[in-house]
Amino acid sequence: MYVRHLSVADFRSWVRADVSFEPGPATFVGANGQGKTNLIEAIGYLATLSSHRVTSDAPLIRSGTERAVVRAAVVADGRELRAEIEITAGKANRARLNGAPSRPRDVLGVLRSVLFAPEDLAIVRGDPSERRRFLDELLVVRSPRLAAVRSDYERTLKQRAALLKSAGAARRGGGGRGGELATLDVWDGHLATHGAQLLAARLDAVAALAPYASAAYAQVAPSSAPLRLRYVSSLGAELADVTGTSASTVALIESALLAEVARMRGAELERGVNLVGPHRDDLEIGIGELPVRGYASHGESWSSALALRLGSYELLRHEGAEPVLILDDVFAELDTPRREQLAVVASSAEQVLITAAVASDVPEKLQGARYDVHDGEVRRVC
Repeated sequence: MYVRHLSVADFRSWVRADVSFEPGPATFVGANGQGKTNLIEAIGYLATLSSHRVTSDAPLIRSGTERAVVRAAVVADGRELRAEIEITAGKANRARLNGAPSRPRDVLGVLRSVLFAPEDLAIVRGDPSERRRFLDELLVVRSPRLAAVRSDYERTLKQRAALLKSAGAARRGGGGRGGELATLDVWDGHLATHGAQLLAARLDAVAALAPYASAAYAQVAPSSAPLRLRYVSSLGAELADVTGTSASTVALIESALLAEVARMRGAELERGVNLVGPHRDDLEIGIGELPVRGYASHGESWSSALALRLGSYELLRHEGAEPVLILDDVFAELDTPRREQLAVVASSAEQVLITAAVASDVPEKLQGARYDVHDGEVRRVC
């Protein structure tokens, strides 16, 4: 799989940009603030419908304009598909697939990518929300239909939280609450249904990713203790032996979620928040017996973040979905051994897109096409 052409309009700092690519490595070179990361962010957005830099779409629209457009021609298995996303302030995004109007979620799967960036340190050092986001983005790349499950679950959380607050306030005030609690039962079912699908997919992803991430970590940090991954659920030991995404597995998790919701009902009404579900979970990343967060050195943290991305890349390749590898300004952050190991993996990719402030930061193995980015223009120089 590779991106043959990228076009953006009013995306981030770009009024307009058009770039043609070939398979193999391609590097965007330019000083900080010239917009090179904005270009690969646009490609990543088409792959996941999210940005690796911000959690909302508003910053993606160029200041003073109402909408941004990202278009790409993607070649996979000898077939070319054209995908387009229009990002509009305050409105639902619109999409086109091969020129025909489509739902944005239908674009998912046209382009698959793995993006490694300095922000990835937050996965291993930041809050659990960063690790959940990493997992959920991997889920969507593996199975695009899970984008709808994730969206339905987030919508359920918002609706249910509002109902918990109003029902809890009514209970504390001594007012009637029978109707609200009956409605809450309905939303309990939605939480369990969508949450079980999401949770089963996360458990399956962690089990699949773990050996690839561990192997990648052993390559970039051969003298260190092994990397380990463990999914930590709000359901506790209930999921110790649960694997796979079959209907029976999902039904088992759904039943466990409903039971835990019933047990926590009083506490949820008292606090007015959702206390049960995969939004409370975490991915535990450890080196040997110690967690990375709070214990790992700077180098170990970088190695862990790199191993998660390289592991994701190898997992997707193993599953038959050759992704585009995107490396956003990371070579300057890595020491020589990690830089060279990343270059070994990247050089085998069908397409790898790189950003760098200085061309010499990019290892020789990845010296392919070069694009200079300066003063709102992209120019291929070799």
